Amino acid sequence: MLSKHLDYLHLDESLEPDKDDQATIPLAVPNDTVEELGWYVGPFDEQCIAKLTFAPSSGSSQPNAVGVHTWKGTNLRKQRRLKLTRRGACLVIPVLGVSAEKGAAFGREPCLVILVSLHFREKGAAFRFVVMMHAPSNKRTAAENGDGGIDVVLMRSLGNGEDLGPIVRYAFECGKPEALLHQLRNVVKKKEVEIEEMCKLHYDEFILAVDELRGVLVDAYDLKSSLSSENLQLQEVASALLLRLDDLLELYLIQKNVTEAIQTLKVCVQVSKLCLACNMHVANIRFYPALKILDLIEKDYLQSTPLKALRKVIDKQIPAIKLHIEKKVFSEFNDWLLHIRSIAKEVGQLAIGQAASARQREEEKRAHQREAEEQSRSGVSDPVYALESEHIDEDSVLEFDLAPLFRSHHIHTCLGIQEKFCEFYYNNRLLQLNLDLQISSAHPFLESHQPFFAQIAGFFIMEDRVLRTSRGLLSESQVESLWDSAMSKMKSVLEDQFSHTNTANHLLLIKDFVTLFAATLSRHGYQVTPLLEVLDNSRDKYHELLLSECRKQIGDILTSDTFEQMVIKKEYEYNMNVVSFHLQSSDTVPAFPFIAPFSSSVPDACRVVRSFIEDSVSYLSYGGHINFYDVLKKYLDKLMIDVLNEALLSMIHTGNLDVSQAMRIGANIAVLERTCDLFLWQAAQLCSVPLHLVERPHAGLTAKAVFKASQNAAYNALLNVVDSKLDEYLALMNSINWTADETPEHANDYIHEIVIYLDYLISTAQQILPLDALFKVGVGALHHISDSIVATFLSESLKRFNLNAIIGIDNDLKMLEAFADERFQSTGLSDLKRDRSFRDCLVESRQLVNLLLSNQPDDFMDPVIREKDYGALDYKKVATICEKLKDSPDRLFGSLSNRNAKQNSRKKSMDTLKRRLKDFS
Repeated sequence: MLSKHLDYLHLDESLEPDKDDQATIPLAVPNDTVEELGWYVGPFDEQCIAKLTFAPSSGSSQPNAVGVHTWKGTNLRKQRRLKLTRRGACLVIPVLGVSAEKGAAFGREPCLVILVSLHFREKGAAFRFVVMMHAPSNKRTAAENGDGGIDVVLMRSLGNGEDLGPIVRYAFECGKPEALLHQLRNVVKKKEVEIEEMCKLHYDEFILAVDELRGVLVDAYDLKSSLSSENLQLQEVASALLLRLDDLLELYLIQKNVTEAIQTLKVCVQVSKLCLACNMHVANIRFYPALKILDLIEKDYLQSTPLKALRKVIDKQIPAIKLHIEKKVFSEFNDWLLHIRSIAKEVGQLAIGQAASARQREEEKRAHQREAEEQSRSGVSDPVYALESEHIDEDSVLEFDLAPLFRSHHIHTCLGIQEKFCEFYYNNRLLQLNLDLQISSAHPFLESHQPFFAQIAGFFIMEDRVLRTSRGLLSESQVESLWDSAMSKMKSVLEDQFSHTNTANHLLLIKDFVTLFAATLSRHGYQVTPLLEVLDNSRDKYHELLLSECRKQIGDILTSDTFEQMVIKKEYEYNMNVVSFHLQSSDTVPAFPFIAPFSSSVPDACRVVRSFIEDSVSYLSYGGHINFYDVLKKYLDKLMIDVLNEALLSMIHTGNLDVSQAMRIGANIAVLERTCDLFLWQAAQLCSVPLHLVERPHAGLTAKAVFKASQNAAYNALLNVVDSKLDEYLALMNSINWTADETPEHANDYIHEIVIYLDYLISTAQQILPLDALFKVGVGALHHISDSIVATFLSESLKRFNLNAIIGIDNDLKMLEAFADERFQSTGLSDLKRDRSFRDCLVESRQLVNLLLSNQPDDFMDPVIREKDYGALDYKKVATICEKLKDSPDRLFGSLSNRNAKQNSRKKSMDTLKRRLKDFS
C-alpha cells in the first residue's frame, strides 16, 4: 500500500533554525493520494517531540507539509539536505546534521524515531508506520548492533497491539534480520520471565481455583442423572399423543388440498369474469377499459392461474384481442384523418374571418382616434374617449373534434406502440399537407388563393391544437418541420404568381388575404416573417402597377378637361369637390352656383391621389414593417411628380393651348401645389403618424417644389402664347409711314389692337390667376411690347425714319402707358408693393423715344444724365437707331428759309451724338 500511495517523500534542503531552535521542514506529497499526514519526531526519550502536519499549498500542483521540528537544548547551525526514501514497508530518513555529541545530550546515539500517520482518500484507508532516522558516521549505529531503535519501536508496537509487519519488512529489506530475531528472542524471554513471576506471585490463588472447579464437576454429574430420568417419563406419556398427531396431520393435509382447490376455482372464476368483461368492452367499442383488463390479466392473473389449459387459452387470446383492437382503432383513425382534412378549409376560413373582424375593429378604432384628433386640432369639440374590452376565446370558436385522435393515441400507447402511431400520424399529415400545397391550374390564382390559404391555415391551427393538448403525439420540431416545408412552398407560389400578375388590384386582394392568413397563424405561434418578406419584395411592382393605372386615369382626366372654370350648383357637389380636399378659401359656404378657381380636372386628380394613398396604405399595412410612412411618402412623391406633374407638363408643352387654357393649367397647378400638404397629412393619418412630425420643417413632399417649377413652366407657356398673339399685332407696325411729312396727332392703329388684347388678357387673368401670376403675365406682355418696338427700330427692313414717325411712336407709348397705369391700379397690383409697375416695363422704348425727341440728344454721352434718363438704353442699339434718323431732303430744302436756331441746335447735337457713338464703338 505504501508503494502505491507514497513512492517517494522529499524533504528539501535549506533548513535554518530560528532563535527558538525551530526549523520549518517542507514535505512534498502527491495531492491526489494523501489526505492527511501527521508525524512525530524525537529521540528515544520523550523529552523532545515535535508534530508535523500536512497542509496543501494553494495554486500548486503538489501540496506542502509544513511543521516545526523542535530540539530542546541543542542548536542546528548547518544547513543540510534531508531525503526520505522508501525501503520495503519502512522509510529511512538520514539526518546529516545531528552529531554524536548532540545526541549524547539525550543519553543515546544520534538516532531519531519518526512515527508517521497517513490517511488516504481511497476507501478511507489509514496507515500508521514507524520510521527510523539515523545519522551516518564512522561509529556503528544502533541498528547495526541490533539494539536501540528497533528495541524501543518493537516494544512500543507490542505494547500498543500494532502490526509488526512494517518492522519485519524493514529488517529484511536492510538485510539484517538477525538483529530483529535477537530482539524478538529478548522480548520472548522477557515475557516468559514476566509470566513466571506472575505465577509465583499468585500460586495460592491458583490452588483455590482448582478446588472450586472440582466441586463444580460433582454437581454437574448429579444434574445429568436427573435429566435422563425425566426424559424417559416424558417419552412414555407422549407415545399415545404421537398417534393422534399423525391423524391430525392427515386431516390438515386434506383440508389444505380442499382449500387450494377452492382458491384455484376462485382464481379461475375471477379470470373468467375479467375475460367476459373484456369481451363486452370490445363488443361495445370501449377499447381502453378492455386493454386495462387485458393488462390486469397479464400482470396479476396470467402467471398465477393454476389451470394450465385456461392459462394457455388466455395467453393465446390476449394478442389476438390486442390485434383486433389495433385494427379497429386504426380504421377509426383513418376515417378521422379524412374528416379532419375535409373540414380544415372551413376551420381556416373561420379563423381568418376572426382575424379580419379583429382588423376591422382595429381600423374603426383608429378612424375614431383620427376623427377625435382632427376635432381636437380644429377645436370643434372635446374628444370623447371610450375603453373597449373584448376577448374572444379562439379555441371555443374553432370547434373541431380531436377525440378520435386522442383515443387512438391513448390506445396505441396502451398497446406499447406509441412511437409507431406517432410516426404514422406525422407521415400521413405530411402527405395531406403536400396535397394541400398543390396549386390547381384549372382556376386563376386570384380565385383559388383564398381556399388555398384557408386550407393551410386550418391544417396548422389543428396541428397547434394537437401539439398543445396531446402528450407526446407531436413534438415542436416536427411541427416546425411541417411549417418550414409549407412556408417554402407558399413563398415559391406567391413569388411565381406575383411575377405573372399585372393588375394592382389583384395584387392587393391577394396581399390582404395573405396578411390575414399570416396574422391568424402568428396568433398560434407560427413564424410568418418570410411570408411577409415576399409581400414587401413585391411592393415596388405593386406600386408600379398602381402608378401605371393612375397615369392612365390622370391622362384621361386631363384629356377630357376643357379647362374652363368649374361651376358648382349644389352644396353636396361643393363638399365633394372643394371641401373634401380643403380647396375652399374660407369656411363660409358660398352662394350657388359657385364658380371655382380651377377646372374639373383638379378634384378628379385629387380623388385619384387619395385613392392611391389608400391603396398604398392597404398594401403597406399589416406587412413586415411597422412604420411605413416614409415608404408611402416616397411613392406619393413619385405619383405627384412622375405621373401628375409629368402629365401636366406634357399638356403644357405639347397641347395647342389658348390663353385661357394656359391660364387655367397654371391655376390648377397652383391649387395642386396647395393640396400636397393635405395629401401628406392624410397619409400621416392613415399611417398613425403624429401630426407634429408632419408639420416639421423640410418634412413636406418634394412634389410641392416641383409643382412650383411646373407652375412657372405653365406661366412661361402662357407668356409664349401671349407673345405670339402680340407679335401678330406688332407686325402691323410695318404699315407705319416712317418718313411722314406731317406730324401725327393720334396713336397708330396697331396700338389700339394691342390695348384691346391686353385688356382681354388682364381681365381674364384677373379672374383665373392669383395676383402674383397676374403681375407676371402683365409684366411679361408689356416687356415683350417694349422689346418689339425697340427691335423694330433695329430691324434691317427699317432703313430710315424721321421725327414725325418718332412722334407717332411717342403717341403709341403714351396710350400704352396710360393703360398700364390704369390696370396696375384697378387690379390691385399696386397693393403688392412691388419694386416696379406695369409702366416700368416700357422703360426702354420710352427712353429711346425721349432720346430721339430730345433737343440735346448728345446729353446721352454725359454719364450722369445717361444714368438718370437713359439707363435702360444700350450704346450699340442707340448708335444703330440714330444712324437711321434722317429728315427727307425735299423737306430740308423746302424749309431753308424757315429753319430757326433751335432746329439747328438739335441737329448739331444729334450729329455730335452720332459722331461720338461712332467713336465709342
